Amino acid sequence: MSDEKTPVGETPEARKPVDPWTDNPPVSESPDNTAPAAKAARDETAWERDLVNRLAFAALNEQRRARRWGIFFKSLFFIYLFALLVWYFPSEERDISLGGPHTALVEIKGPIADTAMASADNITRGLRAAFKDGNTRAVILRINSPGGSPVQAGRVYDEIRRLRQKYPDIPLYAVAGDLCASAAYYIASAADEIYADKASLVGSIGVLMDGYGFVDTLKKLGVERRLITAGEDKAFLDPFSPLKPEHREFMQGLLDNVHRQFIEAVKNGRGERLADDPKLFSGLIWNGDQALELGLVDGLGSAGYVAREIVGVDKIKDFTPRPNYLDRFARQLGTAMSETVLQLVGAQPGLK
Repeated sequence: MSDEKTPVGETPEARKPVDPWTDNPPVSESPDNTAPAAKAARDETAWERDLVNRLAFAALNEQRRARRWGIFFKSLFFIYLFALLVWYFPSEERDISLGGPHTALVEIKGPIADTAMASADNITRGLRAAFKDGNTRAVILRINSPGGSPVQAGRVYDEIRRLRQKYPDIPLYAVAGDLCASAAYYIASAADEIYADKASLVGSIGVLMDGYGFVDTLKKLGVERRLITAGEDKAFLDPFSPLKPEHREFMQGLLDNVHRQFIEAVKNGRGERLADDPKLFSGLIWNGDQALELGLVDGLGSAGYVAREIVGVDKIKDFTPRPNYLDRFARQLGTAMSETVLQLVGAQPGLK
């Protein structure tokens, strides 16, 4: 039994050693305790965290402002570009002339086909607008085309003759560029007069139909052709089947008939100006000098020459229907502007 005495007022439990890992000793209020230091450390950590948060939010706000300014300047650029296109690409209805008498111009460029820019619908629309204009003194049909569909050419030919009867005081002149051949010359022959450059290629008054035959090719490849039809002549132009003599004769008669229509249209348009040459309607083509001798053209000159020297009004107004790039651009611009507005009001991720 130990002789150590317990001090007065102190229990044995109070004398038990404190375990720093399991016990939580009471905080002393003596000047030597660590509470103020811990609090200072926590305050310093909170200050640093607050500073980091402020810097992060400041960077985010700056990024938002920069993005919105970028959107603003992009919008100004699109508006400027839109205004520039409005000025540069006038619509068909917009009158870009300065008023007063003018020579109207309608251009036929490229192949003549239903789906091409040189379609009957586009050409006749331009011609109607040109003749209808009260300041039009004459119409020039400027042509640079290798030809194309006889159906489209026939429609334009008939419309030209109708417009010439409706507006007898407004002459129509055709001017050939590099090429005025086949269906293109079909249209030109409806004009009052035809002009060309001395090196222009004019004529090719003929009709053709071409294709390929692959009968022997299939045999060499060991391919069997399986064709089922209802109607004995339904597949007479099938490139994988032999061309029968009666089918060739039938197609030749069809082409001859279209050729006669072509010749008749040219004779009605040109009349006695055509030379008596057996090769005239053979499908050959001639340059401007030769075409003048054959009566296929009436003179040598450009559209400017005709307006200045023949019509006497050198101011030319273009009535050619153009692709409406403006409408397409306006639709794209509208989509871009709507996205821009959404971004400005914070509807995009990152701007909420």
